[in-house]
Amino acid sequence: MGASAKIEGMTGQARDSNALAEAAEEAARVGVGGYDRHVFLCIGPDCCTPEEGAAAWSRLKSGVAELNKRDGSSHIARTKVGCLRICRLGPTAVVYPEGTWYGGLDPAGLERVLRDDLGGGQRVKDLVIGENPLL
Repeated sequence: MGASAKIEGMTGQARDSNALAEAAEEAARVGVGGYDRHVFLCIGPDCCTPEEGAAAWSRLKSGVAELNKRDGSSHIARTKVGCLRICRLGPTAVVYPEGTWYGGLDPAGLERVLRDDLGGGQRVKDLVIGENPLL
């Protein structure tokens, strides 16, 4: 197998080994393997309007960037998703590895999650809709 060897992916599609190496380089560049926490934000459209989802995503991105710049802070990753299967009272989010699920993340609620949970390590109890720790 040379540089042009094919690797069989989970989807059954053949993948070029060079493309896989490039993806691995990008994963390393963005810090995969160095995250302490990861927040997934559902941006709708079933749990909230696309506009609400876009606004929440924009604020989460900037808020996490601010938190990641603090000295001694844990590194937080963020990912937007199209559905966390709640489809009510969105935007919704889940924070891992704690597995805290949040609903009703209007601008004020999202600010509280950024400040108290992601920034301070304390769950925002009145916004918690479920728990599924991966610890």
